[in-house]
Amino acid sequence: MQLPQMGYDRAITVFSPDGRLFQVEYAREAVKRGATAIGVKTSEGVLLLADSRVTSPLMELETVEKIYQIDEHIGAATSGLVSDARVLIDKARVEAQINRLWYDEPITVKELAKRICDFKQTYTQYGGVRPFGTSLLIAGVDEVPRLFETDPSGALLEYKATSIGSGRNVVMEFFETNYKDDMSMDDAVIMAMVGLGRAIESEISPDGVELGIVDTDSKKFRRIEKDELKKYIDKANEKIRTALEKEK
Repeated sequence: MQLPQMGYDRAITVFSPDGRLFQVEYAREAVKRGATAIGVKTSEGVLLLADSRVTSPLMELETVEKIYQIDEHIGAATSGLVSDARVLIDKARVEAQINRLWYDEPITVKELAKRICDFKQTYTQYGGVRPFGTSLLIAGVDEVPRLFETDPSGALLEYKATSIGSGRNVVMEFFETNYKDDMSMDDAVIMAMVGLGRAIESEISPDGVELGIVDTDSKKFRRIEKDELKKYIDKANEKIRTALEKEK
């Protein structure tokens, strides 16, 4: 028996009778199979956390990259097809520099996210192309911290805290219970790590995560090195162990 969608998922430009673009939905499935990435916004800044565990002990850790710097004040985390993500990151960096050359000022976080979404949306409208099988969390500080999620369809949404990838549902459920508007950056980092630990159902290690922060004082993106990560991870792992024991 032929599936109902057969014939409507052969090209990106064909809508099904119920108004769906199956190729876009398939691209979302690619994101759902990707590594978990998290973004959290606080009054002190915004953070990005990503699961960067390697699948083989033969891999070099430095080649596994999930969090990228886009501009001085903007970072991005990715989930989904790595090759697609790399193209979008390069596009975002070019757009940030074009804005500086044309207007002699840094691009706003929202404008950058919008341009990436506009670019992704064009890949849902023309024959001979396919949607990008990746989502981005774009985080930065203009006057205030901003956090945006881009969808393979080109949709743009702003969040206080969000997640993409395979652990999204677990992390979002955890955030809906534990997120507070007035939490400090340190508390937000630990909360994000606990959420990631619940998603991967294990404790986390400095070699298995990446963390990037943009704070409101400096408005500069910076990666958190392993030595600094450890103080957060130790506190987070205590809470992860307690949560996992309760669930047994």
